[in-house]
Amino acid sequence: MSTKPALILQHLGGDGPAYLATWLARRGLRFEVRNTEAGEPYPAHLDGYSALAVLGGEMSANDPLPSLRQAEVLILEAMARGRPVIGHCLGGQLMARALGAPVGPSIAPEIGWHPMTLAGHAQARDWFGDGEEPTVFQWHEEAFALPPGAVALAGSAACAHQAFAIGPHLAMQFHVEVDEEKLLRWSTLDTPAYHALQRRHATVQGGACMRQAMRRHLPAQQALADRIYARWWAAAAACA
Repeated sequence: MSTKPALILQHLGGDGPAYLATWLARRGLRFEVRNTEAGEPYPAHLDGYSALAVLGGEMSANDPLPSLRQAEVLILEAMARGRPVIGHCLGGQLMARALGAPVGPSIAPEIGWHPMTLAGHAQARDWFGDGEEPTVFQWHEEAFALPPGAVALAGSAACAHQAFAIGPHLAMQFHVEVDEEKLLRWSTLDTPAYHALQRRHATVQGGACMRQAMRRHLPAQQALADRIYARWWAAAAACA
């Protein structure tokens, strides 16, 4: 097993690794979180790290922020060096953008618990198991297109591409990393812009709906996360 830690790129203070950190800690796997909003710069290179995880954030992947561009540099370096990359929401968008695919408005925003349909091929089953329509937690208004060489793994009516893989690297549009604390905190959002989205789109759920559905869907999503993270980390362990 690799003795090098995973590097986790965090863009906002309120969007930490949550269940990803729990999963790594339970297995005694080392990781380092760099939170750019807290003034922790992303490293120049991936020397000393075995894998890369990129978290979400409320900014657009297209925003002219140096930290986003550095995240893309690290994504490309990791892929070139065979170190597995996993992207959550904005992280998945940055993976797509780094690889030359556009990121723009999704068909409709998705906020809350929504099902996605898995592609009917072996790679989708390898990552996500045999369930045809897992329900996952979403929070996005933009989405990625497929970059060259990517294999589409899942989609939904509101978002054509929910996930893609390139070898051991996985980009997701959804938030498989949320735990109860993170979800409860996010579900208290109460802004005019959020309520306007609710009025315009049936795909935007209210906080009470998210919390009620959490009891039903979070255990299954965390079981799914166990599978996803194990497959991601296996590639890091293989190249130790």
